[in-house]
Amino acid sequence: MKTRQRGVAIVLAMGVVAFAAMAATAIMVSQSTWSRRAELTASHVQAQAVLQAGADWARALLSDDRRISNLDHLGEPWALKLPPMRVENGELLGKIEDQQGAFNLNNLVTEGKINLTQLANFRRLLAILGLPDELGDALADWIDEDNQPQPRSGAEDAYYLSLDPPYLAANRPLTDVDELALVRGFDVNVRARLRPYVAALPGSRPVNVNTASPEVLAAVIEGLDLGGAEVLVAQRDRAYYRSVDDFVRRLPSGTEPGANQLSVSSDYFLATLRVTIGGAQARGKALLARGAAGWPAIVWRKYL
Repeated sequence: MKTRQRGVAIVLAMGVVAFAAMAATAIMVSQSTWSRRAELTASHVQAQAVLQAGADWARALLSDDRRISNLDHLGEPWALKLPPMRVENGELLGKIEDQQGAFNLNNLVTEGKINLTQLANFRRLLAILGLPDELGDALADWIDEDNQPQPRSGAEDAYYLSLDPPYLAANRPLTDVDELALVRGFDVNVRARLRPYVAALPGSRPVNVNTASPEVLAAVIEGLDLGGAEVLVAQRDRAYYRSVDDFVRRLPSGTEPGANQLSVSSDYFLATLRVTIGGAQARGKALLARGAAGWPAIVWRKYL
């Protein structure tokens, strides 16, 4: 009897020891996980702080550029991709892109009404990119203030309310190109095709001929084909255009640039930044608006 009791006691003691060991292991794992999580959180906070510093670097660079010259071209320091910059326990990568080298989607509407000239420009861009023409009508309806769909392929509240989940047309300018995901016909493939050539800037903005792609130039200049635009870009790569008149003089005969649609300077730039600190990484973008003097304002900023 005593032997059996001793056996039970030994088994119970072993069970207690095993349970204690398991509990200790769990505590150690929990502490290790918490410690790692705290470390990553601290690194992520630090990474976001470096992102903000990177945006200020871009603003300072653009401010200095405006102080030196009102001309903007791809040979300037802001246009050069930032090489990896060492920061404490990590690195920062970044680039600045001229958003007025792209077609401003908000040009489609002026004072709440569809701008037919700009709609024609956008349709030419769609054709150059091999995208459906009707996307122009859908986007114009999304931005304009009325609730009357374009006769061909427009889409207003009635269409969007029929979706699941339902929503209304914005009837206001785009804040960000990402909003295209809400517009009829702008699926993921369409947006990927368009993205390098379009921007969403406040108001109506001219295209900078010193930074625009051949596709954008061919879209905004009636009668200019893609081949002719590629020739103009090749000439620009050798010597940038010093004025709009300088650019217009080199246009092929039969082309008609619209009034106030072209420029050789820019006010809107996109800073794209990525920072790695320890095991954490943060990415972000900031749309910067540059005025006549002072640091550019941040129109919006987001973490990716």
